Amino acid sequence: MAYDVIIVGGRVAGSATAMLLARRGLRVLVLERAGLPSDTVSSHQIQVPGVALLRDWGLLDRLRAAGTPPTRHVRFIAEDTVLAGDFPEFRGVDTLYSPRRTVLDAMLADAAREAGAEVREHVRVEELLWRDGRVVGVRARGRGGAAVDETARYVVGADGKHSFVAQAVRARAYRERPPRAFACYGYWSGLPMEHGELYQQRGRAVAVFPTNDDLTMVYMSAPMAEFEEFRGGIERGYLATAARCGDLGERLAGATRAERLRTTPDQPNRFRVPYGPGWALVGDAGVVMDSVTAQGITNAFTDAARLSGALADCLGAGGTFVPESASESPAEARPAGEGPRGVLAAYHRDRDRALGGMYDLTLRLARHQPGIAERLLLAAVARRPGEVSRLLGAFAGAEAPERYFGPATLVRLLTGYPCDRRAAVSGRREGLGWG
Repeated sequence: MAYDVIIVGGRVAGSATAMLLARRGLRVLVLERAGLPSDTVSSHQIQVPGVALLRDWGLLDRLRAAGTPPTRHVRFIAEDTVLAGDFPEFRGVDTLYSPRRTVLDAMLADAAREAGAEVREHVRVEELLWRDGRVVGVRARGRGGAAVDETARYVVGADGKHSFVAQAVRARAYRERPPRAFACYGYWSGLPMEHGELYQQRGRAVAVFPTNDDLTMVYMSAPMAEFEEFRGGIERGYLATAARCGDLGERLAGATRAERLRTTPDQPNRFRVPYGPGWALVGDAGVVMDSVTAQGITNAFTDAARLSGALADCLGAGGTFVPESASESPAEARPAGEGPRGVLAAYHRDRDRALGGMYDLTLRLARHQPGIAERLLLAAVARRPGEVSRLLGAFAGAEAPERYFGPATLVRLLTGYPCDRRAAVSGRREGLGWG
């Protein structure tokens, strides 16, 4: 076959996976429907664990050189509770970045090319090629050109939440929940700010972070039930939300909106089985969740690292093993070590284990219905300023949210004593019931 791996989609998840595979000496082809650089709807933030990966990959200095400002300190206002603190250190990194996708996606595609991957832009994949029940390549068409068949030992879908690859292989979805919130964001120049800002105010979540070109990204999330009313007056609703958030509305009135507001209700929540005979999924194609926790880019990075390692192990073993269809659940898959199927089953289990807690937290926050347990926790954190860093770390994924947002943490903060093991287990399973 001409390639070891063909990756459909060349943005964050696709280019990162291609770069890592190519650095291992594999022959990689990336097919990207758009041209790069180009914009796309995004949650923007690279959480602290994602920044640590960029540093490990030798790309963090490039992101900084592109004029992407770091954020270390955050002010979080939830109704009447005001918290302020720094992100915790995670593997030597304590900053968050919120790059424009025009910057980030192009940087990653360049890194993939430098590693030896072939990246083709303006190419649409029209169908998958099959042989004996296994995916063996793609049929793709460049802009204005004839269809071309390309073959590979694996085809990876890195083509987002509405993945063509996932649909073509009929990847089973599970833990699926309907969209709970819509998002709207814009870029502003001349907006004074000293640190990152987060607000949780009466059915709204708002984030304010600096991005490239001396602009500030102002994001809002609101319940899906209000979308039809909001879309009838997007700017009016957006500014009304900002007016609820301290002096943010006043500062926006003195700033200049640099581009149109971007609004989307397209925020599905689902896991998909991420592998099968000759194919795999990475990033949003495999797991997607509401943007309210801004995990999409970081999830894409961590998923790329996991999948690239798994595929390299499979292909390094000779690539002659033909895996069967994926199991119905990670628990039913065969143990790692039994050929490529076992390796990819382990990737599946590790992915779900790593993302499950943040997925549950995201679903709760996207309902925009904070409960008494949440208010008690935030009030307790406000009385212990040193605890703010741990709270921010849990929101960023630097600390497992299923551990932090549980009864054990609330008992510890209210009493000063650790909770017993039974309550800690309950907290990991159930969380605080936020929303």
